[in-house]
Amino acid sequence: TLPSNLALIVNPTFDYITVLDKKSGNKYIFAECRLGEIYKNHEKATDKPFELISKQKGQDLVGKKYTPLFPYFTETSPNFFTVICDGYVTSDSGTGIVHSAPGFGEDDCRVALAHGVIAKGQTICPVDENGCYTPEITDFAGRYVKECDSEILDLIKKNGRLIQKASIVHSYPFCWRSETPLIYKAVSSWFVRVEDIRDKLLASNDQTNWVPEFVKTKRFTNWLQDARDWNVSRNRYWGTPLPIWHSEDWEEIVCIGSVAELQELSGRTDITDIHREFVDEITIPSKRPGQPPLKRVLEVFDCWFESGSMPYAQAHYPFENKEKFEKTFPADFVAEGLDQTRGWFYTMLVLATALFDKPPYKNLIVNGLVLASDGKKMSKRLKNYPDPQAIINLYGADALRLYLINSPVVRAEPLRFREDGVKDIVKDVFLPLFNAAKFFTSNCNLFLEQGKGQVLLNHTSSNDMDNWILSASRTLVNYVHKEMEGYRLYTVVPGLLRFIEELTNWYVRMNRRRLKGQNGVADQQDSLSTLFSVLFTVSRTLAPFCPFAAEEIYQHLRPLLPEEFRSEESVHYLMIPDLTTKTAEELRLEEAMGRMIKVIDLVRVLRDRIGIPMKMPVRSVIVLHSDPTFVKDIESVSEYITQELNTFDIKVSDEESEYVVTKLDANMASIGKKFGKEGGKLKAALVKATPEQVTAFRAELAQTGKITVDGKELAEEDIKIVRTFREGITDYESNTDGQVVVLVDKRKDEGLMDAWRAREFVNRVMQLRKSAGLVVTDKVNVWFETKDEVLANAFASRADQINASVTDTWAAKDTMPADVEVTAKVETTIDESELVIYFSRK
Repeated sequence: TLPSNLALIVNPTFDYITVLDKKSGNKYIFAECRLGEIYKNHEKATDKPFELISKQKGQDLVGKKYTPLFPYFTETSPNFFTVICDGYVTSDSGTGIVHSAPGFGEDDCRVALAHGVIAKGQTICPVDENGCYTPEITDFAGRYVKECDSEILDLIKKNGRLIQKASIVHSYPFCWRSETPLIYKAVSSWFVRVEDIRDKLLASNDQTNWVPEFVKTKRFTNWLQDARDWNVSRNRYWGTPLPIWHSEDWEEIVCIGSVAELQELSGRTDITDIHREFVDEITIPSKRPGQPPLKRVLEVFDCWFESGSMPYAQAHYPFENKEKFEKTFPADFVAEGLDQTRGWFYTMLVLATALFDKPPYKNLIVNGLVLASDGKKMSKRLKNYPDPQAIINLYGADALRLYLINSPVVRAEPLRFREDGVKDIVKDVFLPLFNAAKFFTSNCNLFLEQGKGQVLLNHTSSNDMDNWILSASRTLVNYVHKEMEGYRLYTVVPGLLRFIEELTNWYVRMNRRRLKGQNGVADQQDSLSTLFSVLFTVSRTLAPFCPFAAEEIYQHLRPLLPEEFRSEESVHYLMIPDLTTKTAEELRLEEAMGRMIKVIDLVRVLRDRIGIPMKMPVRSVIVLHSDPTFVKDIESVSEYITQELNTFDIKVSDEESEYVVTKLDANMASIGKKFGKEGGKLKAALVKATPEQVTAFRAELAQTGKITVDGKELAEEDIKIVRTFREGITDYESNTDGQVVVLVDKRKDEGLMDAWRAREFVNRVMQLRKSAGLVVTDKVNVWFETKDEVLANAFASRADQINASVTDTWAAKDTMPADVEVTAKVETTIDESELVIYFSRK
């Protein structure tokens, strides 16, 4: 690059010094910070090897002329051989002055263009395609550049311009095929004038919706703001030929727009293949008499030009499908990886904007990259990822699909692939969903076989739990519609998980007795029809996301469906349910059930904290809330709460003061940060608040999320609500979320213990039925054996409780006839007492 030098670059902020070298008498200019490298150990020398003449900023050197090392381009332009500046010059090597050869470096070219050393389109690159110097370099013309290095240094020394000679070891690119060194040089190329339409590109981009948004606003917009002219040509053999023909003197240039035009201009009528090997031989007669014909340029298209042309090429537009294309352009959406931000997304936008002044897509969905679990790129050589086919065989394609949909990769972030994540989808989504479907199928079949009635779609039920889960399923449908309308695929699975939790852990589990018919035929029909409707809604809603699971559920439901649905062979022939407008009653029900779930969760946490397991009954649970509507909602589902919390009694009240004293205090970590020294004063005001003020403050907090104390506005995070039991209340423990308070009676007695023992007995019977492979319709006799009289008496005293869950006949083993054949047996313990349970055929 030394023979091609056109400028010197300094850093505008560095200090540069001019020194007189005492040994040679020469004056040198270099960055002051590089003094120690140029004059090593000069600090220790008694007689300095140089004399400081002047000091100035790099900016002050800009514009100065200098004599180049070689004279090859001294007559080419008056702008050459000038000092220019740029911040990319560093202080960690060299002299702090970088020699610039714009034909051989991107930064060199950028800075030279910025300072007017060269003009746009002007290239000084005296090295040909074979790596040999061109005739401009008179001393080395026709010779391979790498062979001339030592001779160039000798010539510099001969001219008295060599100050210091050394070798620097650094990395250098080599051709991976020939293992020869590569030369980084400017080549003649064809460009699209992107810089001229930069504002139009930004305007087109503003018309698009990106998911996630930050890729558009941060990465892509920033890229467009600095977009440069696009080099659309490549010097390769294979590729789509650039359709440009030119004369030898470049006075005639023709850009061909179609095969028909090429046939017309060339006079050929047999052009059927436009790959390079067939097109290169075609010539176009010159319009100038006596001139040789025009030949095609040697370059081929950048493959990204073809990718960016996809919307038109796939329709063979404008030669075919013109009307169809214009009706469907721009596309509703495109989706690709984050690495296409500067690739496909960009080239499509450039071409569409240049051709039609509009974007090629309305919505653009960007995904991230899937990495190995250690964060490295997945590699076939390293085999640092599990076999995808093995994952699908083990967990199913739907599980893998939902895992990816629910991961950072659909938010344009990298995903470290974990097999356990796919397993969790099976555990958290599909097993609960299939268990609910299986439970419905078995109980529905039994209901129909016994001739109790029909299980109907869109059946009307008066049960609040039925109407709640129906409403919740419609909420799921509305949610999916809304999120997919915005192309937010990554929000679908969290919503799905919430609904499956509501369906399996709340509705099905809390209505098992109804679904089994233990509350009567009418109630069973209500609950089965409700679950039927919900599962049908779920199968259609999930079909786009987990097609196999949705199909499995649909095929089990299909025989029960009305003809309009049953006639369709697959759920994928059905549309997703329509959006619905929620009624006030549906909204009330969903709020009420949300409140019920909140109360149950608070009690579960409290029982865990005080060491009373859920299987152990408690005397009573008290629910306190200042809002009468909250109290009313909880009272409407108190039967379910009583059953779920395993309590003999539940009391709901809006008179919190009957049981607890409520006071306010300051969260000093938050208040201190906001109000500094005034925090102490605010704390005192909160602590001194009267009961009436506390009630008023809490009501205001619930309504607006803030209160005003001593003229200062406080948010919820600034305040602590402190509750203590009223004097004399010692049998309860409490828990709260800040709004609702739950109290659990922690006293134990033998009656409670018997109820717990009976519940454990039911649990052991159900476990044995499951391990024995029994289904709902299988009936057996149950026998139990224990030497613990307390345990046996507990079963007897709680017979009604056991009969509510165990529909089989059960009795002590000592009443079992001698000729009975035992079909299943389990040895277990309850309350540290041994117990054996037997099954025999009915």
